[in-house]
Amino acid sequence: MKFFSDNAAAVHPKVWDALKAADAPDSAYDGDALSARLDAAFSGLFGTDCAALWIPTGTAANCLALAALCPPHGGVVCHREAHIEMDEGGAPGFYTHGAKLMLVDGDAAKVTPESIAALIDPIRDDVHQIQPHAISITQATECGRVYSVGEVAALGDFARERGLGLHMDGARFANAVASLGCPPGDLTAKAGVTALSFGCVKNGGMNAEALVFFDPELARLTRYRRKRAGHLQSKGRFLAAQLLAMIEGDLWLENARAANAAAQEIAAACGERLLHPVEANEIFVALSPAEASALRAQGFDFYDWPAPAGRPGAARLVTAWNSDPREVGALARAIAAL
Repeated sequence: MKFFSDNAAAVHPKVWDALKAADAPDSAYDGDALSARLDAAFSGLFGTDCAALWIPTGTAANCLALAALCPPHGGVVCHREAHIEMDEGGAPGFYTHGAKLMLVDGDAAKVTPESIAALIDPIRDDVHQIQPHAISITQATECGRVYSVGEVAALGDFARERGLGLHMDGARFANAVASLGCPPGDLTAKAGVTALSFGCVKNGGMNAEALVFFDPELARLTRYRRKRAGHLQSKGRFLAAQLLAMIEGDLWLENARAANAAAQEIAAACGERLLHPVEANEIFVALSPAEASALRAQGFDFYDWPAPAGRPGAARLVTAWNSDPREVGALARAIAAL
């Protein structure tokens, strides 16, 4: 009974159907009919003109976005626990050819205009210091928290005032939208987001993410960067097919709602063990090593997590679109019985 990562979830049957339907001769690279539909499909989803590129991995989507927003001599402001800092193996520096990640602190792995200003305001405007060019936020955050529309809009206003791009790492963007119940455009384009990494793999896809630009010129240049980085796949129609299957029938929201509901059921059993409010599909819970062993002995699989001060241990539990209700209920009961 696996609760360690939504990356390990099955591919949704509708995505498999779309892949099978795409298995017919067409133009290569991104010249096929399915890839040609992406811009219009995502423009309809977000309620504004945008350009969407298929990308095979979330790391590549994030880092190609940062390369579009920040020159090699610049900096990208992000939270100290951001995925681009902690879990991408130096890829941001590789793709940007040396740009620096400028780290800020904040509760629940969130950044705010105030925390960013405290970091960048003392920087001298001269060649001896790294100048910020972009902000990157994770939605939902590394603590499973969701930026509200107002929080993103405040960051968007700040970014515009300071001449900075705003990137959203949306590996779990669907879970955030499902949690907030807002139109996706309100959380992105209308709030001042410049580029969005739209997650698909964690949400029932196989190997496709979307890099969405709300500035078409950035998309034009990123097509060259995608090729240079080795991510222009010759049979790109199979990536486009997955993305279209996700968004054209709202499967992306259906899947996210299922994962979120499973997380809420488990969270309700955790009580005071919860380390963060559960707002998406991740549950961070205090567990002693003995308690974690007891759960694993019952067949539950999950990641140990760094324990906060005063706690003997912690774990991260992640639900997915296809989490078995029987297994979710069993885990909830097992935690409640500890």
